[in-house]
Amino acid sequence: MPSRWRVALLSVEGLVKHFPLGGARAWLDRLGGQAPRSVRAVDGVSFAVAPGETLGLVGESGCGKSTVARSILRLVEPTAGRVTFGDVNLTTLSAEPLRRQRRDLQMVFQDPTASLNPRLSVGRTVEEPLRRHTTLGTGERRARVAEVLAQVGLGPELAGRYSHELSGGQRQRVNFARAIATRPRFVVLDEPTSALDVSLRARAILLLDELRATLGMTYLFISHDLASVKYLAHRVAVMYLGTIVEEASTAELFARPLHPYTRALLSAVPVPDPDVRRARIVLAGEVPSPIDIPGGCRLRGRCPLAQPVCAEPVTLREVAPAHRVACHLV
Repeated sequence: MPSRWRVALLSVEGLVKHFPLGGARAWLDRLGGQAPRSVRAVDGVSFAVAPGETLGLVGESGCGKSTVARSILRLVEPTAGRVTFGDVNLTTLSAEPLRRQRRDLQMVFQDPTASLNPRLSVGRTVEEPLRRHTTLGTGERRARVAEVLAQVGLGPELAGRYSHELSGGQRQRVNFARAIATRPRFVVLDEPTSALDVSLRARAILLLDELRATLGMTYLFISHDLASVKYLAHRVAVMYLGTIVEEASTAELFARPLHPYTRALLSAVPVPDPDVRRARIVLAGEVPSPIDIPGGCRLRGRCPLAQPVCAEPVTLREVAPAHRVACHLV
């Protein structure tokens, strides 16, 4: 076990989440004596997050980032693997012990509107986790709600409003407030700024960084916005087709990406200087189906550097201190 895992707040080992296919396809598979096929959304993901750290999880749409997050928190049940929070194995907990852990495990969802109950006021929305996960009295809960709203930059006059009366930025701040109300130790941020415009996005990222530093929280930050990841994350893990293909410190990964997929991803980021020309690494074809994943390196059918050895199984291995890559050519 890597040394950093022994001091991790959260460690994920061999996490798998497959969604069995239903309908006519599954019926035909059974009729033919074959095991029903599955969508292999997450296929053996392992990483660790230290206390107070932010791990960025990046990759194109459909690679399994959000499924990893939901499997960690058991919003969907993992197919296999182990998730350890502190010294507690979350994957084996029954309903009531898991509910008690939720005070320390919270999530901010991607859509700030859909994740709010339109029938609850802002104050009641933020108070709800306090009612479920703490023993605070009514007056103490109201005081905590006012405190949390102030921490995310919302005035007390908003406590009586409903989600349809708020702007997009205000709705997402309500989501931030609800997530930190119970003083959690670990928060999953699932594309928390993707529904916001650029100016609001920058403010939200600054707020999240301030909250982490002030409250000592640990983040798993899922995002397509590599600029936000570069600013907020201490380390970055890159996912492709259900697996992690590279993991390193943020500075190391942006300065010296080693996996061809990471290099292609970073080369697609626009450069604000029109006089700067950067070589693009273009991947051929489309992402394979997560139902029929090719053997060996999953990128080999698209990779411009592919060699015959890429047909062999590849594992995530350390090629430099704290820098892991799943590539035969590195």
